Amino acid sequence: MVEGFFDRGAGIVEDKLVEGLRSRESPEERRHRVRGILRIIKPCNHVLSVSFPIKRDNGEWEVIEGYRAQHSQHRTPCKGGIRYSTDVSVDEVKALASLMTYKCAVVDVPFGGAKAGVKINTKNYTDINAHACVTGKPISQGGIHGRISATGRGLFHGIENFINEASYMSLLGMTPGFGDKTFVVQGFGNVGLHSMRYLHRFGAKCVGIGEIDGNIWNPDGIDPKELEDYKLQHGTIVGFPKAQPYDGNILESDCDILIPAASEKQLTKSNAHKVKAKDLYLNAGGVTVSYFEWLKNLNHVSYGRLTFKYERDSNYHLLMSVQESLERKFGKHGGTIPVVPTAEFQDRISGASEKDIVHSGLAYTMERSARQIMRTAMKYNLGLDLRTAAYVNAIEKVFKVYNEAGLTFT
Repeated sequence: MVEGFFDRGAGIVEDKLVEGLRSRESPEERRHRVRGILRIIKPCNHVLSVSFPIKRDNGEWEVIEGYRAQHSQHRTPCKGGIRYSTDVSVDEVKALASLMTYKCAVVDVPFGGAKAGVKINTKNYTDINAHACVTGKPISQGGIHGRISATGRGLFHGIENFINEASYMSLLGMTPGFGDKTFVVQGFGNVGLHSMRYLHRFGAKCVGIGEIDGNIWNPDGIDPKELEDYKLQHGTIVGFPKAQPYDGNILESDCDILIPAASEKQLTKSNAHKVKAKDLYLNAGGVTVSYFEWLKNLNHVSYGRLTFKYERDSNYHLLMSVQESLERKFGKHGGTIPVVPTAEFQDRISGASEKDIVHSGLAYTMERSARQIMRTAMKYNLGLDLRTAAYVNAIEKVFKVYNEAGLTFT
C-alpha cells in the first residue's frame, strides 16, 4: 500500500525533478538519474530479524520474534518506535519504517525512517523497567514537556489548518471551523485521547469511540475527561454510563471527522467506500516533538531556561517605556497613566515554559507543512488528494538529499 502511494507521488513529480537538475548530462541521462534515485528511495535499506529467549515469572522459557527496519539513511539518525503486537510482521515493520521517512521529510525533521516490531501481547508480560535509549523519556531522565500529548495535539493542529481553510471546506460541502463538526475516534489510547481533548476544547463534538472490546455512541457528545476517568477505573470504555453501546462498525458511522487511532489496515478497499466522514487526517506530531527532545538532549539544557528572566524583564521594560511615553505626552500635573497588562499578556510576561515552547513549535511545524501540502495539491491539480501531495513533498525533499550528497556505484 505504501509503495503504491509512493509510485503515484513519484510519477507526478518525476518531470519536475528532471527539469530541476542542473548538470551537463543529457536529458536522457538526467531522467536515468532521477529514476535511479527514486528506485533507491523506495525500498527499505536494512531489515533485521531476531529471535531471543526470555524466562517467564513462572519459570517457563519462551522465544520471542522481533524485527527492526531502517528504511533510509539519507539523514541520520533513523527514527521510529517499537510496535508490540502478536500481529506484527516484517512487511508491516518495513512499511511503517518507510512511512517514518516520509513523515519526517514532510515536517522537515532531519531523520531517516525506521521502525521495530516485537511479536508479543504486552498485557501478558511483566515490565522490568529496563534502561533504554529512547525519546519520550520521563522529564527527570532527559524527556521533554509536551511529548506525551504530541501526536494527538499534532493531529489536532493538522485538522485545524484544513478545517479553517474555506476553499477546502467548500469542496466538502462544509463550513469552516470546529463549531458544528462531529467526530469519531477509533482507539482511545494516547493518540485518541489527546486528539479528542483538543477537538472537544475547540468546539467539535465527539459522538463515537471505538475500542477492541467494544464501541460507544452518544449523539449529544462524549466528554473526554469523564471517559478517561471511567477507563482508568474500569480498564475499558464498555459500560460508560453516558453513552450507548454501538454495534456497527465505528469507522462507518455518521460524522464529519474520522480519526483512525488504533491499529493499521482498518481502512481497506472493502470498506473505504462506506466511510461517511468527509475528512480523515494523519500526522507527524509525535516525531516532531521527539526531534525537539533530541535537540534538548544534545544541548543538555531545557528550552527557555537561558532566556526566561531576560524575556520577562524585557517585557516589563517595554511596558514601562510605553507608560512613560504616554505620561510625557498626555499626563497632566505629574499624573500617571498606568499601563496594565491583560491577564493573557501577564501570563506571557512571566516567560514561556518548555511546554509552551514545544506546543508553539509543534503548531508552527504542522501549519507550515499543511501549507506546503496545500500548495502542492493546487500546483498538480490534485484536488482533495492531500495524501499524494504529502508524498510528493516528501519525495522531493528526500531526492534532494540523495542527489546533492552523491551516490556510490559498485
